Amino acid sequence: MPKPLRMSRRTWVAAWAVLCVAGVAATAALDAVPAPDPRPEKPVSAECAEYIADIEAQLAKAKVEGNDDGVLAFSRTRVGAHDCHDALLDHFSGDR
Repeated sequence: MPKPLRMSRRTWVAAWAVLCVAGVAATAALDAVPAPDPRPEKPVSAECAEYIADIEAQLAKAKVEGNDDGVLAFSRTRVGAHDCHDALLDHFSGDR
């Protein structure tokens, strides 16, 4: 069975220093990259905008009354109605 290679303390310190410098350089490179542009807002139908406004009004009313636990909103479509699920998620995802 071959004997394991013995490394001096200086070699370990040098290897550790090289890894630290590489980590600092990688961190600096990642910090230099600009953040991606925010997603553009999708157009919302008038029906969904009205529904979102109604939910916002309910939230404001609950906040005034001291019941700021939130409002449960359902996006199930009625027959012939527009589906507002994506619009609700886009609007409220940053708030919650």
